[in-house]
Order: sequence, then structure tokens, then C-alpha cells
Amino acid sequence: MADVVIPGSKSETNRLLFLAAAATGRTVLHRPLVADDTEACARALAALGYDIDITHAGRWAVTGRPEGPAAPEASIDTRDGATGARFLPGLVAAGRGVYHFTASEQMRRRPITPLLNALRTLGADIDRDTLPYTLRANGLAGGRLVVDAGVSSQYLTALLLAGPLTRTGLTLHVTRLVSAPYIDITLKLMRLFGASVERTDDVFRVEPGGYTSPGEVTVEPDASTASYFLAAAAASPGRSVTVPGLGTGSAQGDLGFARVLADMGAAVGLQPDSVTVTGPGRLTGVTADLHHLSDTMPTLAAIAPLATGPVRIENIANVRVKECDRLEACAAGLRTLGVPVVTGEDWIEIQPAQPNAALVATQRDHRIAMAFSVLGLRVPGLELDDPGCVIKTCPSFHQLLGDLTAQWEKEPVS
Repeated sequence: MADVVIPGSKSETNRLLFLAAAATGRTVLHRPLVADDTEACARALAALGYDIDITHAGRWAVTGRPEGPAAPEASIDTRDGATGARFLPGLVAAGRGVYHFTASEQMRRRPITPLLNALRTLGADIDRDTLPYTLRANGLAGGRLVVDAGVSSQYLTALLLAGPLTRTGLTLHVTRLVSAPYIDITLKLMRLFGASVERTDDVFRVEPGGYTSPGEVTVEPDASTASYFLAAAAASPGRSVTVPGLGTGSAQGDLGFARVLADMGAAVGLQPDSVTVTGPGRLTGVTADLHHLSDTMPTLAAIAPLATGPVRIENIANVRVKECDRLEACAAGLRTLGVPVVTGEDWIEIQPAQPNAALVATQRDHRIAMAFSVLGLRVPGLELDDPGCVIKTCPSFHQLLGDLTAQWEKEPVS
């Protein structure tokens, strides 16, 4: 059995950077994710005048400023990162100053207008509806908002994180919500920093009062990144992988991908502090609703041709507005490999096939690159046009996958 130590969670790391910056006291993050998305967020905080030290890869430290950014004016580049682009405006809007936000061309194409409109309602002056824009901050009033988070749960997370920084608190009525488990991560970490936040069905109430640092926090392994290694085992008959540090106590919803693999015949062992997957003789077909696990959609699509029956993935319209249109990117990649695929507005169905060797277009999307790398374990000659795009969330991905296969080659098949 092979172990894979997965880098820290992007979702946790960028939420913790926000919380640490907003909190009273100094926060040390152990095992943060060191990748392009998180480094962009950390460097944005530095540009805003926060005291942040990211010189040690395994330990980042942030001294908070409850009053807001020290810099009265700053330019912020969140690069490709959606979490930084969507979380940081609420942080600066709670302070005082003028802040110029920009991002990569890829990120500029992704939706952000609903969040900017919400911040305007709370008191921010924002000159445009899309990136790049300038935000003039004079504090956030608080109040009641209706939030449509059906395209991205990050809109809701951004407003929740800003809630304790408002003058009167925030009540959020949510009409739609995708990727709901990410909200559980947000609430868990907010409470760790002393926030008072309550949920009743689709209504969230956040009390004012700010945050207080807990001192030290250890970041969990990233469950979305873990999905590729769990899928690699599931697609390799008789091979097993264990991911330590990610178990039943995790709030990361993408750990639920292990249950999808179990439905396809893989043996799954979920312990308090680890998850193990062993591949069956062959995976079976499945119909899976990944509405709340949408980051794992490319992972499932990539291994789908190896199943004995069709794999249908449903309720995934929101994957069309990620780094690329992931539904079409997966369909195009599979068709390039000779796999029969049919798609709809919010679903994809993949037939069993023996994929051919070919060059797969990643669309500069880290999740497309990582997912098809897993299929490449079973398809000699499969190549990616941009394997390096994994730096967004897991720079060490190809090394980790290579190390896993090297471990398997030294072990007998179970």
C-alpha cells in the first residue's frame, strides 16, 4: 500500500489568510498550500501593508490589522486565483482607502459582478462590474442581503468572511447554493477565529465584532487534489493508496468523491485521520450528481472510459464558468482520445472505451491537466499540451504521481 502526502488545502489556506489578516493578534499557518493561487493572495496582503512572512514553505505567519489595510492605496493582482479575487474585496472594503484590483485574462472572464453589487450595497464604491476595477473603501455598514450563490459558493463565503467586519452585522438570505460543503469550511474557520455566525436553513446571521487569532492553525491536505490520487488507485486494479491527514473529521466536501469511487466498485476505507482506496478488477458505470463536488467532475470524467458501463455526471452547470468550460474541455479531451461522449447543458455521459494515445488540450486549467494525467497511467502515449498549469494549486503534482507509480512498481498487486 502506497501513501501520498497531499499538499495543504487551497480552500483553507486562502480563507485562513483572510481571517489572519482581519484578526487581532498573530497567526501561524502550518502546512499552508504553497502554489500560485495562495502565493497571489499572500502577496496581495503584503501589498496592502499587512505584516506577512511566507519565507518558510511549511509555516506562514500573519499579523492582523482589525482596522483594515495599512496601505491607503494599493494595486492588487490576484493572477488566476478566484478565491483571492472574490475574498479580498470584502477585506479591503471594510477598511479605508483606494484599491485597484486586477487579475489574469483567464480570471477576468470569470463572473464576479454579483459580489461587487453586494459590496456596493454595503457601502463600497466600485467603478466597474468586472475585473479590473477600483474599489474606494469607507467601511461596511452591514444589513440584510439576498445572495444567489448558484454560480459560485465563493460569493457567499466572501460575504460571510466580511460579516464580522461590518458595523451592524450581516444577515444573508441564500436563494441558490452550489458546492455547499465549502460553506461548511468557511463557517468552521470563522468560528475558530471567534466569529459568531449562525445558520437557519437558507439564512445566515453574522454578528459584528471582528476576529481574534487562535495563534496557530494546521492546514488540512487538499481534498480536491487528493481526488486524483484516489482515482488513480481506483483505476488501477489491485493497487491501493492512502492519503494521511484527511479523514472523517474533515469539513472538505470533495472527500465525498471517495464515495463515488465506492459506488463504482472500489474498496474505500475512511478513518478519522486517513482515507484509503483500492482498485477493483474493473470499475462499473455510475450516475453521479456532483453539484456539490463539482471540482471532482474532471477526475471522474477522465477515468470514466475505463468503467464497464456508461458514466453520467449530472447537475454540473457551474463547471462551465471555472478556469475554462470544464464540461466541454473534458468532452473534447475524451473525444480526442476516441471516447464516445454526449453532453447537455448540465451533464456529460461517457461510454466505455479503450482510449487512444493523443495530445489533450488542458485549456490552461489545472484540474483538466491533473485529471487526464490520471487517465494517462492507463493510456501510454497520452500527452498534455500544458502540463505546467498545475502550478495553480499543486506544483508538485507530477512528481507526486510519479512517486506513487514508482511505489506501486515495487509492490506486488493485491
